[in-house]
Amino acid sequence: MGLGSYLIYFAVLLILPLWAQFKLKKTYGKYSKVRSTSGHTGAQVARMILDQNGLYDVKVIESRGMLSDHYNPLKKTVALSSNNFHEASVAGTAVAAHEVGHAIQDAEDYSFLRLRHRLVPLVNISSNMSWVFIMIGFFAQLSGALLIGIVLLAMGVIFQIITLPVEFNASNRAMDQLLSANIIRNEEEPHAKKVLNAAAMTYVAATAVAVLELARLLLIYSSMNRS
Repeated sequence: MGLGSYLIYFAVLLILPLWAQFKLKKTYGKYSKVRSTSGHTGAQVARMILDQNGLYDVKVIESRGMLSDHYNPLKKTVALSSNNFHEASVAGTAVAAHEVGHAIQDAEDYSFLRLRHRLVPLVNISSNMSWVFIMIGFFAQLSGALLIGIVLLAMGVIFQIITLPVEFNASNRAMDQLLSANIIRNEEEPHAKKVLNAAAMTYVAATAVAVLELARLLLIYSSMNRS
């Protein structure tokens, strides 16, 4: 890779994730101040959609930290950050429905979600070990060690790629649930979609960076073998 290629690489590596985070915070900040016409808090929205889908065993709990919202398939809990849990905003409604979308995926045994869950223990190990082998390969000029590191790193990249359909599907389910249950009105739909799309872009950015880094290491490995 020449100097120009490296500059482009590092620009994408730094700017893309920062832009995605900025976009999310800006969009979420805007629509967290817009009160939903239903007047339901995020916790109420989550409970309503869960009950409508027969998921009475899934609990809705409050989590600490901004945008710490998530679904825990082991504990069967939808965790919503304080603002989304207590307040009735368009952003909170969209986020709550999205997390419930993951609970519905879990209940329906959605293939990509199941695969992602199965990969978590493996990826936790491989992501920690990959850079050990990559550094050994770099400093000792051992292409075999570098290749092992690349294979381990590729598992994390695969995990990132699998995450994309999981997140987009959860957002699609969220919008379907919100509209079918009349929780949001037609004029609120584009606003809710903006929140969900901004959140999805953080996953797209992370995946793009991971793929780019993997491609760079493959080029280095190829160059090392040619020399």
